[in-house]
Amino acid sequence: MRFRHPDGSTVRLAYCTNVHPAETLDGVLAQLRDHCEPVRRRLGRDRLGIGLWLARDAAHALVTDPSALRGLRTELEHRGLEVVTLNGFPYEGFGAEEVKYRVYQPDWADPERLAHTTDLARVLAQLLPDDVTEGSISTLPLAWRTAYDQERATAAHTALTTLAERLDVLHELTGRSLRIGLEPEPGCTVETTRDALAPLTAIGHDRIGICVDTCHLATSFEDPHTALDALAQARVPIVKSQLSAALHAEHPHLPEVRAALAAFDEPRFLHQTRTLTAAGLRGTDDLGEALAGDALPDASPWRAHFHVPLHAAPAAPLTSTLPVLRAALTRLVGGPHPLTHHLEVETYTWQALPPELRPRARAQLADGIAAELTLARDLLTDIGLKELP
Repeated sequence: MRFRHPDGSTVRLAYCTNVHPAETLDGVLAQLRDHCEPVRRRLGRDRLGIGLWLARDAAHALVTDPSALRGLRTELEHRGLEVVTLNGFPYEGFGAEEVKYRVYQPDWADPERLAHTTDLARVLAQLLPDDVTEGSISTLPLAWRTAYDQERATAAHTALTTLAERLDVLHELTGRSLRIGLEPEPGCTVETTRDALAPLTAIGHDRIGICVDTCHLATSFEDPHTALDALAQARVPIVKSQLSAALHAEHPHLPEVRAALAAFDEPRFLHQTRTLTAAGLRGTDDLGEALAGDALPDASPWRAHFHVPLHAAPAAPLTSTLPVLRAALTRLVGGPHPLTHHLEVETYTWQALPPELRPRARAQLADGIAAELTLARDLLTDIGLKELP
């Protein structure tokens, strides 16, 4: 979906396909047919943006077989879909029964991460629509915080510098300008936007920036305006923003709130949980840890890294951090000029919701994703952007 900003530039909105796990190219093609095109039809649009997630094997197949890459581009065009951004965070196995800590491997100190992200960039350069010259890829925020020492930090810095050089060459060869955004996430070496400032300014290359995920921003209790202003002052490019909402519990000390939260404690994904105290941010790696005894102070609100559907906040006594998303979006694209031109709804946890809230069929999932995109579209038009055909 495309929107005209008052300054005349185009802001693009997509939804991320990591909600439809697939490890192979055949699986990706099936996603386009079974999920992405039906969402587009529900929205009544001739064209829909998707943020592709390509697992290692799918990306490798595309980069080593030009005919397969041409075939994917043809299939996208045939189904009225376009790609300007990729989700390069998960490497493989995102649809496994238990993902948890595995999603942070390999990290940027491992050669596999550089090789995979290079593959993604080469693929994206060929998938961009003819009238688009800029693409974006979100990626792991360096590493999970444990076992990350100075030696590994140096290796990660070198890898990202190498990637920037490769993107420069790719631009010269194809005319397509691609940028990578580290995506701060609770528990990682780069947990907050503030944590991103030092490594990104040290790299000092405009092809390496940040991806602002509004669920992660909210989980860490970051104020959107303060965070985005700091990025602007440090001249850190906002490569893309993922529009998402976290789980919010205003009164976590109450038994009924604990019971409601427990319904979201599921075995597939990690749901880092945070609370802001007078002494600073406190947290656990997973929601279950927070609910077990007194692992986390409960005198102040809790927020959990659980991407809840944008249009459907959990029932009371819980809610979502949609207000944080609204505030961030106003700052991102509501000013004289957009801070980023790539927006992506990323709610990959539909099948991890409590059983009574999960879609029971493809049609219900398509309805839900279309409803999320409709809400995002309305937020954009409310702040002055104009939807384009």
